Amino acid sequence: MSPDVSDTLSFKIAIIGAGPAGLMAAQVLSDAGYAPTVFDAKPSAGRKFLQAGRGGLNLTHSENFSLFASRYFEAQPFLQPALEIFSPDDMRSWAQSLGFETYVGSSGKVYPVDKKAAPLLRAWLHQLKANHTQFKMKHRFVGWSKDVWQFQTPDSIKDYSFDAVILALGGASWPHLGSTGFWTTILKDKGLNISPFKPANMGFNVSWSAVFKEKFSGTPLKNVELSFRDINGNLQSKLGELLVSEYGVEGSLIYTYSKFMREKIEQKSPLTVYLDLFPHRTQSKLKQQLSAPRGKQSLSAFWKRLGLTGVKTSLLREVLAKEHLCEPELLAKTLKKFPLTLDSFRPIEEAISTAGGLGFENLDKLLMLKDFPGVFCVGEMLDWEAPTGGYLLTGVMGQGKQAAEGLLKLLQTKNRPL
Repeated sequence: MSPDVSDTLSFKIAIIGAGPAGLMAAQVLSDAGYAPTVFDAKPSAGRKFLQAGRGGLNLTHSENFSLFASRYFEAQPFLQPALEIFSPDDMRSWAQSLGFETYVGSSGKVYPVDKKAAPLLRAWLHQLKANHTQFKMKHRFVGWSKDVWQFQTPDSIKDYSFDAVILALGGASWPHLGSTGFWTTILKDKGLNISPFKPANMGFNVSWSAVFKEKFSGTPLKNVELSFRDINGNLQSKLGELLVSEYGVEGSLIYTYSKFMREKIEQKSPLTVYLDLFPHRTQSKLKQQLSAPRGKQSLSAFWKRLGLTGVKTSLLREVLAKEHLCEPELLAKTLKKFPLTLDSFRPIEEAISTAGGLGFENLDKLLMLKDFPGVFCVGEMLDWEAPTGGYLLTGVMGQGKQAAEGLLKLLQTKNRPL
């Protein structure tokens, strides 16, 4: 039996955090006939969503579901329920329902056809508002005592009471967009277990020479294979692209393994990883080509004939003395196993996402706090991480849906507010 409309609209549900996790929770609740109120400290919703879409909004990934689910590392068992109710296919259907077709890029990543975040967010917010979702912006959550929830507004501290609350408070990366991690103090005071935040999907510092930095900062290094052994001794290896930066390296290939490289550096720094700069040629083939007579050609011209140009030639000069640049065997070996020393990882403020946060042991299967009935927690504030590639967005939106559906199930078993 569906709930009476007057009952659902009068039922007070707060969603604290206007990121994609909170907005998806609001969508599920408003579709069920409720009128949730979304609170956020910032003047507008979805700021990190917009920032993530600046280079093209990567919604999800097209790989098979079992492989997709494995991208959440040891947190996979906790994310699995969210992914099952909001799969990559569901993400594409959701975008389509808002009028945005998607396509699969060459790497398997899924984007809206126009690759833009702003039009999609505007359509989403318009739909939510038309469906009874209310928004209270510039309301920074500052305290919670029994049934009183406090928010700092531009005017004063305001107190509210709610029948149910979904917390979608974010992690601690890109704090200027709203994810400051401030909430950890509030929840620790409730006796909840929270792991310290750490950067995830971040860059790493490399001691480039001044000449190399000046010339190649911002240069992509394409079609290279990264390999190293993780803290368990397992070989991690992948073909892809990274970006040389002024401080070191970043980019999708780096983010794929940022968790494992962070763990190794925490164990012992610095960490040396290896790049195969010519993954489609064998070492013996490279040696043969580098051993060919070059006649009156300059070394640079000779290398160019072999496809050895630009940033790759300068990488050789970063690790080999000038007198060794004419040794074919050493050159071939270095090109196939270039030692890239990562001194440290970049600070959490620069990271795309975070590891750490509220532990899943605090939550039941509905994502509700075991010790606080009617209070749910979702998204990046929870202790999980995933690489870039659409996994983060799918995960947080899936958890928003999971918690909202959990709240609806809970309401069906009760004859009165929580």
